[in-house]
Order: sequence, then structure tokens, then C-alpha cells
Amino acid sequence: MPGVPRLSGALAGCHLILRTLAQNTISLDVPGSPPSGASGYIDPSFAGFGIEPSNLFSFTGYDTPNELTFNLINNLANFTGKPPHIRLGGNTEDYMVFSQDQDRWTWVNNPNSVGQGAYASDHMLIGPRFFEAANRFPEGTPVTWGLNLAYEESDWEQQITTMARQVVENCPNLKLVSFEIGNEPDLYLQNSFRTAPWGGREYTEAWLARANAVYEQVLKPNNITAAFFEPACTASTIGTDFQIKDLVSFGIEANAANGDKPLIASWNQHDYYYYIGVSAYTLTLSHFLQLSTTEDQFSAWLTQLDQAGQTPYPYALREMGVVGPIGMHGVTDVFAAALWTLNFFLYAASLNISSVQLHMTDTSNASAWQPIPMYGRQPFVRPGYYGYAAFDQAIGPTCTAQVAPQVITGFPAGYDGFVRSYSVYQAGQWASIVVINAKQAQSTDANIPSLTVQLSLPTGLAGQQVYLSYLTNAGSDASAGTTWNGLSFEQSGDGTPSPVDDGSGKTVQVGNDGTLSVEVRDSQAVVASLGRRVGTGYQVDEGACAVVAQSRPGVGTGSNGGHIYPTGGDGDGDNNNDKNGDGQEDAGTLVRSRLWGWGMVLSGLAVGVLAF
Repeated sequence: MPGVPRLSGALAGCHLILRTLAQNTISLDVPGSPPSGASGYIDPSFAGFGIEPSNLFSFTGYDTPNELTFNLINNLANFTGKPPHIRLGGNTEDYMVFSQDQDRWTWVNNPNSVGQGAYASDHMLIGPRFFEAANRFPEGTPVTWGLNLAYEESDWEQQITTMARQVVENCPNLKLVSFEIGNEPDLYLQNSFRTAPWGGREYTEAWLARANAVYEQVLKPNNITAAFFEPACTASTIGTDFQIKDLVSFGIEANAANGDKPLIASWNQHDYYYYIGVSAYTLTLSHFLQLSTTEDQFSAWLTQLDQAGQTPYPYALREMGVVGPIGMHGVTDVFAAALWTLNFFLYAASLNISSVQLHMTDTSNASAWQPIPMYGRQPFVRPGYYGYAAFDQAIGPTCTAQVAPQVITGFPAGYDGFVRSYSVYQAGQWASIVVINAKQAQSTDANIPSLTVQLSLPTGLAGQQVYLSYLTNAGSDASAGTTWNGLSFEQSGDGTPSPVDDGSGKTVQVGNDGTLSVEVRDSQAVVASLGRRVGTGYQVDEGACAVVAQSRPGVGTGSNGGHIYPTGGDGDGDNNNDKNGDGQEDAGTLVRSRLWGWGMVLSGLAVGVLAF
């Protein structure tokens, strides 16, 4: 029959596909308890957000709260029992001064600006409403607050202590854990905030003077510890004397004046995976998804992490970015960013980085959500937000979560560098494994391949059920329709979760020999959780949480336990994007330059500036 050869050919093709897919297998040997090199306990607030100060009202709302923002933050607080750590800082912290008479729900241009700088260090006036807006974050939100170091007129001491006092006295809802002083001082010569000589030594002197003033006049009268400041905050340390070891040699660990304690609470450094106009290659979606490139890019910061390890202070990435300055359409606003975000949080946690804040501006395609109307669209949730949700449910609220990277050998052809795996331990016992298969698959692809992950677990787990939860979408290029663990944060329209059927909740059984086989499609991640669906069943370990909190006692309210707080407003960003109060839409065109080895490079909008 004429049709038989064609059918046989089709069957032969199917068998070829099946044989190809069967070869896409990796094997992982999973220890039952944390192996040597596993992380310490992970702070439930670990995965946080950096908000550019000039954009605060866009995210929190103007005269009414931004419903989308607070629903999305409350989701994460419900997953971990604590709100995510917020860093309120960036370029514009070095532009702001306080005026009691400025009573608008926005910042305004200072008509009497006298500060130096390509953009004057006092050209933005904020008033009491700024602190009212910040105080809307959920009760107990840990916050690192950026203070102005660029301003150095004769009244600099009055200006910085006034700002610090406003924060301490007018944000009782927050758990203020630290001040950073100055954003990326290694760029101050380029930004005309300082004239030569200027380097790590001069920065250390200026930093100590301001930290001592804030301590003596604001913290000490309020019985707040001197160890409340985060130095460095640099765009890069490559080729500079702003490295941690240099700052230590210049005396930045000095005790507070008239005290016996140093002023340092944590090291604070910045990084971007890629920076437009600075990174010396063209970024593609495939390159972005090759997770080994993240590790390659981070190698210089591993040196800084090692230097921090020679001191008693933790190391935080307070401004981390995917693509600077404002993201990249088709890369940072598609599902690939969700996979990258989940991997980066796990990778950073495995290195014992204490906290990561991914930076957000209201103009950025890399922000986890769009808080106000922008680019012809109403506010919406980007896929990257789901990376937060997956990480937070994986670590949970216990304060005993630890992460250990899994060694993967024998990658199938084409998968090397695209697949990463991490085991998560709770209270010293294996709880789940995360497998991220970032091999590129497009939404239009048919028959997307899958990777078979063969796990060798302790034989004592034989017969137990393992629950599968997926971070998934139709492809790495999809800009909408992401789901995680059977939840969508887009369908509701206001950021609250909606249940969906994405294959999550399926169970598999550990074999008698301790083996388990799990499938994860290309451009997909899976969390396999022992005995319960990830995100369920774990309780707060108060003792462990107390230990974690000792590293940053802070001031202000305690945690709310992740309870949802009602929010008002329609989240439509009243006042539109008129942040300077002149009645016109702002394009966000605060342009500044960076120096990166080969010379001055013009880069985009007013966001934190970082090395690639």
C-alpha cells in the first residue's frame, strides 16, 4: 500500500526521536545531609529588591498605595514568613536632600541647588511624604537605606544627619537594618562629584566622617548600635583601590569615635550580569541562558567575597542586575529571566552571600514587575518575578534552609553549561532538589526535548513520595503565561496568585534502591520535594531565626510572620510619571557616564551603575 512506507518512515522517525531523548540523561548523587561546602542558614528575606530612590513613589504609590506592588511583596512574605529585604538606594540617593516644607507625593527639583556634580548632589528635594511612602512596606520589612555621600558643601553634616533622622523616626513599620553611605563612589570622578585625588583612601576618610556623624547624632541617642553601616557600594573594584582588602588597609574598620565598636554591619557591593555600552560582546538569549556564563562573569566578585571572608562582616549584593541600565527587551522580560533569576539566587546563596537585591526602576524591562503605566502598557508582572517565588518556596520560612550545588558530570551533547542543580536541606536533612534546564526552547518549537534526571538518594528514603513542582512556560522567549508550582501571578490582574494546572503536584516514588527519575523539559525548572509539595508543611524555627537575625539586629518592628496587609488604591500610578512635579511626563533621562578601562562610555537612565 502506498501509505505503508510513509507510516513506517514516520515510526522510524519517532523511534529516532525517542532514542535521542533517552540519551538526554544526567545522574546526580544526592547526600542525605548537607555536604562539606553547603551554605549556612539562609535568611528568609534573602531574595530582595533594590528600588531606585527617584522611583520610590512609582512602586509604593503616590497618595494611594500601589496595590500590585504590595500584593506581590506579600506573596513572597507568605512563602518565607518574612518580607523580602529592600535596598532603597542607587544613583539618586546621591542627588537627594530633605526639606520639611516639601509636602508633595513626589520629589521636586531644588530651585536653590548648590551641590557639585554632572547632576548636582542636591538637585532633588524630598519631604515627609517620601518616608510615609516608604513606611507602606509590610511590617517588619528589612531595609538598607542609602544616604548621600556626594554632597560635600559646608552643611554636609547637617544634611546627612537630618536625612538619617527622618528615616529612623518616621518609618516605624520598617525594620531598618543598615545605612549605606554613597552609591558607587568609584565613579565619583566621572560623575564630577569629586576632583582628584580621589580613590579608596579618600573615600574611607569621607565615609568614616559621615558614619561617625550619623552614629553620634542619630543612632546613639536612639540606643542603636554603631555597627549599622555598609561600606563600599562600588560599581566595580577591578583595577581600583576600592577592593575590600584596600579599604581595610585604609582603616575603614576603625571603631566609632568615642566607642569600642566598628561602624560596619556588612560589605555592600554591586554587580550586573551585562551592561549595555560597557560589556564587550553582543548579548543573545542563548548566551544568557548558558548559566555557566553567570559564573564566569562573577569570578572577579568571588575575589571580593574571599576578601570579605577575612573580616567578621557578611557580604551582600545590594544592587544586582541582569542587564543594565534598563534591561533588554526579549531577554530580561521573557521567561528566560525567570530561569536566570532562580539560578542566580541559588548560586549566590550557595556562596554564602548574605542577601541579594535585584535592582528595579520604573523604566526597566528587567524589573520584576511594571508598577505604573509605561511604554503603552498598564502595570503587569514580568516572568522574572516567578524566579523569586520559586526560590522563596524552596527555602521556606524555617531559617534552617541550606543550599548545596550538585555536581553534574557527563552532560548530553548541547547541555553543558545550560543545566544547574542544587539540593536544599532543612534542619540538616535533604528536603528537595532544584534542577534548572535552561537549554533554549522557543514557544513555537514542536516536540521540545526533555532531560531525564536520575537521582541516587539515601536508601533509607525508599518508597517515599516526592512531589514535583515546575517553573514553566511555553518557551524561553515567552513574555507572558509563566507559572510556578501551579500558580499564576498574572491572571488575577492585581498580583495575587491564581491556581492553574501546569503539571505541578505530580508525585513519583523513590525506588527500593533509593533511585528516582525526574523529567524536566528544555527551558524549564523543576523542584522535587520529599514528602510534601514544596512551599507547604514547614514551620518557622524560632531559635534558628534568632541566630540568623543576630547578624543584623536592626531597629523597628519585628516580622509580621508573612501576614497579608490590606492595601488601598487602584495601582494605576496616579500623577502618571510626573516625578519632578512640573506637570510633564518624565522620560527618565538622567544620563550619566561610566569608566570601564578603555574609556568613558555613555549609558542610560538614572539607575545604579555597575561593572559587567
